[in-house]
Amino acid sequence: MELLAAALSATCALDQDGSAGQPGRNPPAASEDSPNAAEAPPPAHPMTTDSWRNLIEHIGLLYQEYRDKSTRQEIETRRLQDSQTDPEESSPSEETPPETEPASTPESKAAPQINLLRNSNSRFNLWQDLPEIRSSGILSILQPDEIKLQEAMFELVTSEASYCKSLNLLVSHFMENERLKKILHQSEAHILFSNVLDVKAVSERFLLDLERRVEENIVISDVCDIVYQHTVDHFSVYITYVSNQTYQERTYKQLLQDKPAFREVITQLELDPMCRGLSFSSFLILPFQRITRLKLLVQVVKACNEGVRKMSRTEQMISIQKKLEFKIKSVPIISHSRWLLKQGELQQMNGPKTSRTLRTKKLFREIYLFLFNDLLVICRQIPGDKYQVFDSAPRGLLRVEELEDQGQSLANVFILRLLENADDREASYMLKASSQSEMKRWMISLAPNRRTKFVSFTSRLSDCPQIQCVHPYVAQQPDELSLELADVLNILDKTDDGWIFGERLHDQERGWFPSSIGEEILNPKIRAQNLKECFRVHKSDDSQRRKLGSRNRQ
Repeated sequence: MELLAAALSATCALDQDGSAGQPGRNPPAASEDSPNAAEAPPPAHPMTTDSWRNLIEHIGLLYQEYRDKSTRQEIETRRLQDSQTDPEESSPSEETPPETEPASTPESKAAPQINLLRNSNSRFNLWQDLPEIRSSGILSILQPDEIKLQEAMFELVTSEASYCKSLNLLVSHFMENERLKKILHQSEAHILFSNVLDVKAVSERFLLDLERRVEENIVISDVCDIVYQHTVDHFSVYITYVSNQTYQERTYKQLLQDKPAFREVITQLELDPMCRGLSFSSFLILPFQRITRLKLLVQVVKACNEGVRKMSRTEQMISIQKKLEFKIKSVPIISHSRWLLKQGELQQMNGPKTSRTLRTKKLFREIYLFLFNDLLVICRQIPGDKYQVFDSAPRGLLRVEELEDQGQSLANVFILRLLENADDREASYMLKASSQSEMKRWMISLAPNRRTKFVSFTSRLSDCPQIQCVHPYVAQQPDELSLELADVLNILDKTDDGWIFGERLHDQERGWFPSSIGEEILNPKIRAQNLKECFRVHKSDDSQRRKLGSRNRQ
């Protein structure tokens, strides 16, 4: 969750037998080998409701600010960890035993990387800063990892409170504004705000249960059972909201363009000091941002992403179908099981392969490819933004091959073979891309089983180059991957002109992105730690899904 996802995901992982861990309701005890093992912890006591409510009410940050601060700190923490150990002095398989340290003060036991979360707008940011914690003496008993775990659970609660604060502002300040209600048609308001009231109600219920757990004891026993229960019972409302995101963005842009009164009201509302200079669109995207940051909820996030994909894919197929004119036998494009992987222009070499060294007036001519998940359509662009289809083939019958000896005129050229084309025969095309990265991207897309340079995360092998995202990136092409700050990816392939083909660890999505948006993680121990965390989360998710499936069949 947020900054300390690793600590919390470790607690939420399933036991070896696949059963979910249940809350013990007991404070963490010091390990037997620790210097403080003989000390008995002070009597645990509940946190007063007034104290907790006071903390929640004084959360100083809107969720957009909280999230930005947290992700930036996550990046800095990873940078610090990556620089602390010489990569050549360690390997992922080596475990360095902890050195014995002298007794330390409570302050020194806190993990140093969390201190930057302190915020002048709020009296408390950390669990260890609460007056009850300071006065209890518990910080002298707990080990650093146990303090980190407490901070992780505490941060989940405080970040949910910040999120609720932003959602309340979206509803009260924007959605329920009387001037805005008069300007918007009912259907426009429905698309713009979707089921945000349901999302808000779910968040409030979730926060209430988390608050009750924190009030039970100053040492938080567990929150993972609450996260799991709300995921199963309530978080499906996020799928509805996020699935509507494509229509929401389009409607918002259209309203800004077509309704000056709408644009004027939104501008005035954004200038209100309570918005902290944040835009209306940053409030609309809140549920998407929150659910993607709760990385333990893998299946909810995947379902949200799938909902968005289905909405946009259907529209995209209809749009492409209208642009195609078939010179060959027509192929039905629109299908619920079909989607676009990549499209674009390439140069086709004129004449047979044996004539490639001949100097003609025009050695190459333009063709246009639409590559779907199950079909390749080869076209030529014609007037009127139309495309004339002259060949096609099932994607499973495509093969690609890179030229071994490339002169200057044949740079970035590859051969595409159709084992069975539209005429039920084998065909071969020599194609030239505009750059090395574009050639590689086409070759990987056209032949998905082509071996990549590095080992994939999903192969579960020991090590793979990794990169963390330090600048957000929005995909420009279907084969690209949109990235958020602090995303960690395995590097599967890279090009000399600055592109990386990667696999994001937390959801295993693959795609291309510019190398300039990330920083490579050099420390093999940190890479191994990132993999271990993701394996644990996905294993937990798979086991729970099997249990739920078995329960439903019964």
